[in-house]
Parts: sequence; structure tokens; C-alpha cells
Amino acid sequence: MFRHPDPVDAAALDTCADLLREQGHVRLTPAALAALAQVPPDALTALAPHWHDLPPDAHLKDGGRYRRRRHGSYVQDTASGTLDAVPHRAHWQPTTYNALHGGMLRWFDPLQPALATSPAFLAVVQHLGEVFAQAARALPAVAGEPVFDGHWAIEAHAFRIDTTGGVGRPTPEGAHRDGVAFVAVLLVERHGVIGGETRVFEADGPRGVRFTLAQPWSALLLDDARVIHESTPIQPAEPGGWRDTLVLTYRAGGFQDPPDA
Repeated sequence: MFRHPDPVDAAALDTCADLLREQGHVRLTPAALAALAQVPPDALTALAPHWHDLPPDAHLKDGGRYRRRRHGSYVQDTASGTLDAVPHRAHWQPTTYNALHGGMLRWFDPLQPALATSPAFLAVVQHLGEVFAQAARALPAVAGEPVFDGHWAIEAHAFRIDTTGGVGRPTPEGAHRDGVAFVAVLLVERHGVIGGETRVFEADGPRGVRFTLAQPWSALLLDDARVIHESTPIQPAEPGGWRDTLVLTYRAGGFQDPPDA
């Protein structure tokens, strides 16, 4: 595990699913992400302005005002190749995966329609789902986890972490799993900040890697059952610094819902 820490470039995309199966995570260069999604790099860059219109996250239990976000949900049938939006829904996680913010329904404003229906955005969501399907079909079943049947329940989170208050925390819950099958963390932009180092550790072992996603549209793909992850706080290198990310989660067996839902 963790024998291939360097990012995969566009010429080696065919190794992506294999590396994900082998080591539980894989990094993609921006060119590799664009090639995977079969869109020009400029089409991804053109999505970044949507992150300038994110409302504050009203659910932060630490009292912080450093996070803005929007949320959307999709279902994907990897056999038929369909990807469909579902009616806006709350985000919910059990406390076993998120001790800080789990156990409560969190309603966030929906993704802007122009982003949620953008061909480039949808291409990223769909093609990542296909890579994760390739990996899932070759991985052994995990006790207590839903079995992949070709369908993904996908949640898309558009985040801005800012440094208005001095420090911004991308993962205030600390190192964690998300309670899904796979996670993709895509850096959209970062401006005027230091920090924000990403750390990935074995869920049941001592080894890990650390790096900083610095190039817009570089990506980290994670097998959520096998690794835990976190990002360190950011601090301002100049006034008003911020870090924008798109986090996509893929879960078999449907969306996470409260037990009594």
C-alpha cells in the first residue's frame, strides 16, 4: 500500500483503477482529470466562478464562519451510462463517521443550476463514477458495507474555506471516513493561503502520505473503506485568502439517511 504516491498523468490513466484497488488512493494531475472526463482543460477552469457564490455553512458546531458550501445529489447507473439529478435533499452522516457533525440533517443551498447541469461538471461526475465502478467490481466485499450493484448514490459538495477569521479548517472533524464507497477531492482554486496539506492514512495501519493539492483541478481519489483522510488548516498569506474544492462521494446501496427515515 502507498507504493505509488506520485500523481497519475494523462498518459497513464489506464492504471487509475488498478492503483486505487492496490493502495486505496490515487492522485490525478489536472491534465489527467480533463482527459478522464473527456473535456478540454478550459472547460474545467470555466467552472471556478461558481465557487464565488456559496452561502455560509450554518451547521458548524465549532462556531466558525470559515466555510461556505452548496450541495447536490445524483444517481448513476454505470451499466446504462445514465446520470440523473435527484430532488434536493439533506446531507446526513452517522456519528460513527462524523463525530462533530454527524447525527443531524444538514440542509445546504443547492448547487447553482448552471453548475449542476454543466456538461463539463457532469462529465467529471460520470467518468469518475465509472473509474470507481471498475475498482469496486474487483475489490472484495467489506463486512457491513453495501455491495456495489452497478449503481451509485452521489453527493456533490462545493466548498470554500476562507481565512477571514484568521484560520480556515477544511476538515474540522479531523481525520475521518465519509461512510461511502469512494471519495473524490478536486481542488478548484486556492488564493492567498498557506497550509491545506492533505493527509491520507491506512484505516487499519500506520502508514500514510501527505501532500498539498496546489494545481487547480488536480484530484485525489479515495477508497473510503480502506483509508482515512484530512486536510490541515489554512492561514492567510494575504488578506482574504481562500481554498475552493469540489468533493464528490459515491455510495452503493443508496444515500445515507437517518435510521428512522
